[in-house]
Amino acid sequence: MKGIRNVTPYVPGEQPNFTDMIKLNTNENPYPPSPKVAKTLKNFSTNQLKRYNSVDNLSLKESLAQSYHLTPNHFVVGNGSDEILAFCFLAFFNCSDPVLFPTITYGFYRIWADLFKIPYKEIPLNKNYEINFEDYNQLNGGIIIANPNAPTGIFKSIEELAQLLEQNSESVVIIDEAYIDFAGTSAITLLERYPNLVIVQTFSKSRSLAGLRVGYAIGNPELMNVLAAIKSSFNPYSVDMIAESLAKSAVEDSLYYEEYSRKICQTRKWFDEKIKAVGFKSLPSSTNFLMVTHPKLSMEKVYQQLEGNNIFVRYFSKPTELQQFLRISIGTQEEMAEVYQILENILKRSI
Repeated sequence: MKGIRNVTPYVPGEQPNFTDMIKLNTNENPYPPSPKVAKTLKNFSTNQLKRYNSVDNLSLKESLAQSYHLTPNHFVVGNGSDEILAFCFLAFFNCSDPVLFPTITYGFYRIWADLFKIPYKEIPLNKNYEINFEDYNQLNGGIIIANPNAPTGIFKSIEELAQLLEQNSESVVIIDEAYIDFAGTSAITLLERYPNLVIVQTFSKSRSLAGLRVGYAIGNPELMNVLAAIKSSFNPYSVDMIAESLAKSAVEDSLYYEEYSRKICQTRKWFDEKIKAVGFKSLPSSTNFLMVTHPKLSMEKVYQQLEGNNIFVRYFSKPTELQQFLRISIGTQEEMAEVYQILENILKRSI
């Protein structure tokens, strides 16, 4: 029939529902949300739900502003960073020149560009799976970079990001910082110098609230006004009262999350060293996951063997460059010790 759009959807990680499993396939946080979040949920008055939530989510934006030493006008809040990123594509990538992003990065970027009919150009990574910002010094209608990149996990320094922003001052540059709390300095330190910078963050990873679906953009107020207008053109009340209340409590308990982010990074380092000692290799990660390979094993078969032990990791059949890797989220120390033991057993049986 006429007028029906042909859409290729994004394929997320599997969501199995077993009680006895180790789930390491969607980069969720293995630790619970802050006790302050639990207390807020327990004390939430359901009587409030007969009203719409606020349009501007001012309460949450005030907490974010205090945390980042900015103003509420520097923020737009949405249902997860995916929604915010989709709105960013609509708000800021609105010309005939192509949007630039890496060939290997968050798969939704290509989906949104196709869905919204935005011209785009994918820039190859180098032989070490790194982004080379010199390759982005070309005509463009905007740039989006995940930093650290996903699924590679590789982090680019603030100095490199500053150079990218400097050389593309006429374009909006979006830095997707879903994993920044496991990495280094946020690009927020560059906001004052570069009005073309937009940063997107999420509560799904370091803040243990993947099931809540809250994300936000940070940028100069002029750009945030445009983004807010796009959001209001879809659903002004998109973030519900419960989500806003719990996210606010998470922001106000930053010390709790900093502690567990450090713990995850320590476990990542331990697991990385253990698997490398028995012949596995990995990309240098600044996230809560590792991209793991072995020169003598089929990663697809390892994936299947892990699944047979109720251990769920991520195997990418596409693009072909990633078929030699498994992406393994970092769980608790106990979980990763069990995963290591099973990987070691697989290795002994296979070689």
